[in-house]
Amino acid sequence: MEWLSPGYLLFMMLFAGLRETDRRLTRRIAACATPGVHRTLSAVEECAQSTKLWCGAAVVMAAAGGRRGRRAAGAGLVALGVAQLAANGLCKRLADRPRPPKEWIPHDEVEDRPDSSSFPSGHTAAAAAFTAAVLPAWPAAGVLCAVPAALVSLERVQSGAHYPSDVAAGAVIGLAAAWLVRRQRANWVS
Repeated sequence: MEWLSPGYLLFMMLFAGLRETDRRLTRRIAACATPGVHRTLSAVEECAQSTKLWCGAAVVMAAAGGRRGRRAAGAGLVALGVAQLAANGLCKRLADRPRPPKEWIPHDEVEDRPDSSSFPSGHTAAAAAFTAAVLPAWPAAGVLCAVPAALVSLERVQSGAHYPSDVAAGAVIGLAAAWLVRRQRANWVS
């Protein structure tokens, strides 16, 4: 094993640590939800399915918020689209990571998960992108969006659809998409 560099060995140790942390957190989160919490998380996820929650929020913002609401809704939807393209159109195709093992999840919701790659969480990418893009344009609406965005992210692990690292990667993709949209918008205004 002389050919293994110290950097490679460190990377492999960190990767093994991440896998173990993912395993422990996934099992703990999936097991700890009470029936009421489980129902709430499932309802939020159902609303967020196919970006319905975020599109509905954009309609409400555009209708009730005047110019600021339309600007926030537009930024949120564009960022959501960029995040979905990156997460589901690119990253899931490159990273063919299996979903968490069914035996780790002590409830039947695990049977209702997609067959696509686990990495990254597209739901989380969309939620983070929409929320982070809305926040600068209309802070109050952004703060309100942060609550269901956090619940969606938690639900993705609790249901057995994703590992915590999938959710973290989805959040990073969403934040990057919002940043790109904000930066591009600043260039258009200049």
